[in-house]
Amino acid sequence: MHSAPRALCPHVEWAVAGVLGTRVNLDWIRQPASPGTWRAEFSWQGDPGTASKLASALRGWHLLRFEVTAEPCAAAEGERYSSTPELGIFHAVTGMHGDILVPEDRLRAAMSRASRGESELEAEVAKLLGKPWDDELEPFRYAGEGAPVRWLHQVV
Repeated sequence: MHSAPRALCPHVEWAVAGVLGTRVNLDWIRQPASPGTWRAEFSWQGDPGTASKLASALRGWHLLRFEVTAEPCAAAEGERYSSTPELGIFHAVTGMHGDILVPEDRLRAAMSRASRGESELEAEVAKLLGKPWDDELEPFRYAGEGAPVRWLHQVV
């Protein structure tokens, strides 16, 4: 969680707990990139599809900035979700080295829009790779030295 208004912090914990099926108490610290907001980090383990459930549970609150990632495993590709109030939610499939894997149909659609002059190909590719989300979230990613990280475990 990159930034959340203080009033939403308990709601974030309840939403995450509802998805993971275990009580969640995050260690919230002030977010210096956005005064008046708070941040928390945690790692989790769960079945494939848990990342999408977490992102879905959090996306309803417009004032949150967050990222949810799932590492690839034998049963599923990895996933990355990024969300900002201004841009909404971004989803990408990731490979074993963290690279974003762009589906053919999305790449063809981007090339088609660029060839029709609706946009520049470079801008289309940047969107496919989540660059606008990365640009907006980068100032929020640094937690500072000694920031707490909570490790959550779920039997898989």
